[in-house]
Amino acid sequence: MENICALFGVSRQAYYDAKKQEQNITIAQMIVLCLVRETRQIMPMIGTRKLIQQLSTPLKEHGIKMGRDQLFELLRYHGLLVRRRRRMVKTTDSHHWLKKYPNLTIGLTLNASEQLWVCDITYIRTMQGFSYLSLITDAFSRKIVGYCLYPTLEAMGCVNALKMAMDSRRKDCKLVHHSDRGIQYCSTAYVEILKYNKIDISMTQSGSPYENALAERMNGILKNEFYPKRVYQNHKEAFKVLASNIEIYNCKRPHLSLGYLTPEIAHEKEGEFTKSWKVYPKRKKEVF
Repeated sequence: MENICALFGVSRQAYYDAKKQEQNITIAQMIVLCLVRETRQIMPMIGTRKLIQQLSTPLKEHGIKMGRDQLFELLRYHGLLVRRRRRMVKTTDSHHWLKKYPNLTIGLTLNASEQLWVCDITYIRTMQGFSYLSLITDAFSRKIVGYCLYPTLEAMGCVNALKMAMDSRRKDCKLVHHSDRGIQYCSTAYVEILKYNKIDISMTQSGSPYENALAERMNGILKNEFYPKRVYQNHKEAFKVLASNIEIYNCKRPHLSLGYLTPEIAHEKEGEFTKSWKVYPKRKKEVF
């Protein structure tokens, strides 16, 4: 051993120190992978940056230092990076005779919760067919304040979600309700609840998802980060799992746009949040 060490110009002690450090790194990686798997048992599709935030305390307790890039490479090496899926089923029918409302969100500035609610519908697969999830999200805190899983696309699913949101409301301030121009949100039963509670009605003006981007994003989070490939046995099982997922989302999932706060905590805050991402300038296309 001494001859080999001398050949490479290192001492015997340095060789054993390097060997020990390599073993420690391997053990640390095993611990990190275990922590990642534990976190993804309840949030299967959580991304790398959120994982770093979630695991910061356990990593300190184990004396492990690992940055985002190191974690990314570790997950990539072990095939644990997440892949996103696209939605396929159309849930919005805006070609109807019911009254449509203007977009009131343009230029709207939020500094607290219960100033703007955004809404959308997505589908959930079951062995018996599709069920449809209506979500109402507070735009300031990203908290899901109302939801309903309904077996059809009838307006009653959206009405039930709205009633839940109204029951959770705690402030008596001006509130705007923003949705697409789907027939469910324009229905008499739905609009009457909004008007009775003096909530301003706002709707998108085109079919572009960018006009209701936050609501679309919420659908994506629940479908792509919580058991994205799962097909439920029936409507009852899907509802039970989704209720649990929404509770986890509200109380445990950190948001980059909220400075890594959970929606439940952010809902009680006021003012602007420190966003935890960088905005990179777009590269200009070269003209040949």
